[in-house]
Amino acid sequence: MPARPTADRVFAAFKKAALDGPLIGPGDRVLVALSGGPDSVALAALLLKLRDEMPLEVRLAHFNHRLRDEAGGDERFVRDLARRWVLPLAVGAADVRSYAARKKINLEEAGRELRYRFLRRAAAAGGATKIATGHTMTDQAETVLMRLMRGTGLAGLAGIAPLVAGPPCPIIRPLLGLAGPDLRAWLEAEGRPFREDASNRDGRFLRNRIRAELLPELARRYERQIVAHLARLAGIVREDDELLHGFVRELLDEFVLRRRGSVELDLKTLPLLLPALARRVTREFLREIAGGLRDISYDDVASLLGLGEGKELTIRRGLVLRREAGRVGLKKPALPSRSYEERWDGRGALALADAGLTLKGSTRRVAARRRPVRNDDRRRADLDAAKLSFPLTVRSRKPGDLYRPLGAPGRKKLKEILRAKGIPSGGRDRLPVVLSRGEIVWVPGLPIGERYKITDATTAVFSIRVVRGRGRRGWPAS
Repeated sequence: MPARPTADRVFAAFKKAALDGPLIGPGDRVLVALSGGPDSVALAALLLKLRDEMPLEVRLAHFNHRLRDEAGGDERFVRDLARRWVLPLAVGAADVRSYAARKKINLEEAGRELRYRFLRRAAAAGGATKIATGHTMTDQAETVLMRLMRGTGLAGLAGIAPLVAGPPCPIIRPLLGLAGPDLRAWLEAEGRPFREDASNRDGRFLRNRIRAELLPELARRYERQIVAHLARLAGIVREDDELLHGFVRELLDEFVLRRRGSVELDLKTLPLLLPALARRVTREFLREIAGGLRDISYDDVASLLGLGEGKELTIRRGLVLRREAGRVGLKKPALPSRSYEERWDGRGALALADAGLTLKGSTRRVAARRRPVRNDDRRRADLDAAKLSFPLTVRSRKPGDLYRPLGAPGRKKLKEILRAKGIPSGGRDRLPVVLSRGEIVWVPGLPIGERYKITDATTAVFSIRVVRGRGRRGWPAS
């Protein structure tokens, strides 16, 4: 462990981290998360010492997790400390155990969620400009080792961030440059009391075993400065991670597509990027659609990058992704499809409520030099009117439908053609199939039928135009 510094050196290190960070500035109103333990008490005491040198307001906040028999004593200690220091105190409490059971998460995670929720409320109510927590260099080293053991990337090795933006104000960790034992020594030298948390000695928790067994063993037998070195590693990795994240931000708009409230990841060319950049773009996409990266693993990112066309990937309950036409997005709930069949004389409009669209037909005479030569497969079809037999049949797709699109050598199953064209499966059963004498003439999204194409002999053109209708959701864009 680092050599024990003098009291002046502790305050100097704290002041440098706070002001040069910059984490704290003149006029700040700092809300200190005060548990009563040595780290948080040292944080509050050092802030009061800093207050003697610059305009600064200090407030206290204590959260009672109700997990230990000593929790009530901790709260009384903090209340007494606030009275002696003449500082405003906000106190909150919650049944962390019940919350963890309800959310199906561990106690540590449940406590953290409820604690930070309380701190943000207290900061907003008190008009705080910063929320300060007592995380130390020792906490940083423990965090890096924990994440290393569980498997992590650069973001995990970056450890605890000294500053985290968020409403209603940033969270700061001014003690990350100081080791826990040094802070205890400073408190003893200053004659400031603190509470011991018996749960910190509970060997069931990995962090406690790392603190009590692994770190001391590493310092004794391998590297005396292991805590400082792990903390420095976290700082270097954090800077490198931020640099890479800047590159990723420039790529996001190219691969993450946002339209009509949906977010999709374009996988057609993303895997061709350098693997590190492809993974990071994918992580940012997952962060956006999942609301964060909690429970998102390396394997989830790799699986998404390798997701096949028409395949689905379950990230977690309620978060299912599907790849369609080279793009990945949230799987849309399947709308119940109903078969339909209509007869159409080709004049005027034919409303198809079950397809969510309307077909409009028109016929015109054409001269050879003005014959249309190109169709918009999704919205319009121009057909040789003389080859059609009215009334036409317009119906939903049926199993076994065969179709020969323009330019195809022969007929194939319509299902296979739609899949190859990249038309999402969720809308295939609602697509209108237009037939003449039982033969498919056109399906929106596909080329017209080979037999009904316009040639030099065509004298009249029958045009079908697709207009989105009201009611049920129409067929999706390919």
